[in-house]
Amino acid sequence: MPWGWRRTGKGMIRIVGWDIGAANIKAAAIVPDRGRPDGVRVSSRPFEIWRGKEGLPETLRSVYSALGPAHLPEAMAVTMTAELSDVFATKREGVLFVLECIKGCFPKSAGYVFSLSGEFVPLEEAGKRPLDFAAANWLAAARWISGFFPDCLLVDVGSTTTDIIPIMEGRVAAIGRTDTERLSSGELLFTGALRTNLAAIVQYVPVEGLFCRVAAEYFAISGDVHLVLGHLKARDYSCATPDGNPPSVVSSRRRIARLVCADTETLSAESIDDIARYIHARQILQICEGMNQILSRLPRLRSRPVIAMGAGSFLAEAAAENLGLEIRDLARDFGKKPIAVMPCVAAAHLLAVSLKEDPR
Repeated sequence: MPWGWRRTGKGMIRIVGWDIGAANIKAAAIVPDRGRPDGVRVSSRPFEIWRGKEGLPETLRSVYSALGPAHLPEAMAVTMTAELSDVFATKREGVLFVLECIKGCFPKSAGYVFSLSGEFVPLEEAGKRPLDFAAANWLAAARWISGFFPDCLLVDVGSTTTDIIPIMEGRVAAIGRTDTERLSSGELLFTGALRTNLAAIVQYVPVEGLFCRVAAEYFAISGDVHLVLGHLKARDYSCATPDGNPPSVVSSRRRIARLVCADTETLSAESIDDIARYIHARQILQICEGMNQILSRLPRLRSRPVIAMGAGSFLAEAAAENLGLEIRDLARDFGKKPIAVMPCVAAAHLLAVSLKEDPR
């Protein structure tokens, strides 16, 4: 029990949930009141940790400041995926680095880290067994969603990865816990709405009536496809472009043309857009494959809704439609902004429940 919970008399405390990734830092602030949220504020900043991990503290403070001033004692719920970045020699090193940054930036807040077993552990204790806290953000989201939708397939498409999490009878029915286990089970796919190298989605694309093999170079990413097709706006393209130019339909077409070693002089806009449509369809099939792998194990979920969320929720919805599954739009329940950063929102709410249930 953090010092602030008892000191406030009525149990009022602000809780900040964190989802600290290798490419984006996200946070949500809530003030629980009688077990229910009293509003939620969210903040997100792109931050490529492999370009300079020393910048993480500054980014944490920037994200935190956007949540507004804290007028109450504060606790923090921490989840992360940044530890997988190759700026760290091991995931252990990465987890410990993130925890030290949180501790150094917010020494007055009571810190709790969400584990792969679904428990909150005080920050100091978490540092003694760091691998228990690597990449647990998906579990926080699934645990919280299970309280609203006890039987569903949760599909969270982010900028880099897709989490496909079965929930049955109010319990997370995933068989994987670590990233490696989840990749094997189909519950984690490295395909996302922004940062996926197009050569990781397709090996060939149609070009003016022929199938052309693609160049396995870092010429274009999925954000280019979705910007050209209108699924994303330029403001949503929050990561760096492969060529360093600002995101726009024009520059995205230029990058996509490079995928087949062409340019906008040798390929028409229509031909480039045809390539983008094909890649979009193939990315949907990637997500369908993961969903089908899980549904083959849990066929009962074919009659249950798909909960689509994340920055690429439109991809999750398209995959569900492709498979003839019911789609539940969470934006009407929680709002568009919280849905895009659900793991940190979920972590904050889960910590609020955990603290109320612990009377110590």
